[in-house]
Amino acid sequence: MGYVIVFLGAGVGGVMRHAMNIWIARLAGTHFPMHTFLINITGSAVMGLVTGWFIFRTDPGGHLRLFLATGILGGYTTFSAFSLDAVLLWERHEHLLAACYVGGSVVLSVIGLVAGLWLMRIALA
Repeated sequence: MGYVIVFLGAGVGGVMRHAMNIWIARLAGTHFPMHTFLINITGSAVMGLVTGWFIFRTDPGGHLRLFLATGILGGYTTFSAFSLDAVLLWERHEHLLAACYVGGSVVLSVIGLVAGLWLMRIALA
């Protein structure tokens, strides 16, 4: 059942992301990736609100958490999960580990993308 809940939430989040991509591109243009920038920020802010609600108010159970955090926010932006993981490391006073996680994720993700593009350029040449 959890997979179905995540699937449905991710569909909602993906549609929200697509709508934001189009809307922000129309407003701000596409020279700077403002759409991704704002999606990452808003997704992280909402992840903070949702997680804070679960922690400090009530824990509604696994299905709602899966639908909102993993599903909708995961479909909208995985950056929200990345941000949550980084903050959890920081709050556990694992400052060096948090810095390695943030720096490593950004640098290695960019390297991974460049490597993938390079491999496909060679493979399809």
